Amino acid sequence: MNQVEELEQAILGRAERLASQYQERARRSRDTILREAAERLHLRETREESIAKTLAERTFRQRVQASELKLQTQLDRVRWNLVQDVEQALTDRMRVFVADEAAYGAWLDRLILEAVELIEAPALVVAANVQDQRRLHARWAPLTQGLPSDKTLSLAPVEEAIDTLGGVLVTTHDRHIRVDHTFEGRLERLRPRVQQTILERLLPGGFETGNLFGG
Repeated sequence: MNQVEELEQAILGRAERLASQYQERARRSRDTILREAAERLHLRETREESIAKTLAERTFRQRVQASELKLQTQLDRVRWNLVQDVEQALTDRMRVFVADEAAYGAWLDRLILEAVELIEAPALVVAANVQDQRRLHARWAPLTQGLPSDKTLSLAPVEEAIDTLGGVLVTTHDRHIRVDHTFEGRLERLRPRVQQTILERLLPGGFETGNLFGG
């Protein structure tokens, strides 16, 4: 073999080796590209799933909150109606009680004496509605006989009668201290207890917004 042929063989061998090397590099590059593409695809799918999950959870929470607000509104309406029913029933019973002159008169006397004990001022004034003012005036002397010696009690004139279904308002002469034993005043003080009792009957476990739909 002459030198030309040997050179040709060397060049061909070198070319084959280079071709093999580039082929191997190309294969590795292809594998790397495919692997990186698969990883990017997986990351993209994971990110899209996370976004979709977040949106789904947000939508669910919004729906739950909307349902809770709707339920709260309904409960408030029911509670308000029940409170109104209770107050109307109390008003009806009060009217019946007022018609029983003996029992109602004795109750008025107890209210007045209780207020006298509560207010430390020596001179007090009793006011009631027009009808009760007349009732009290008719038996004022025996009512005031049992008062402590350091207490004086006067009945407000009829023209100063108060607008109430029943009961009395006992005050000092300057009106700075008062005990409101009228039906309306006592009902106002009773209202929070009525509302609380009604709410406890509606929701024995209590109303916790976050737990309405929980396990």
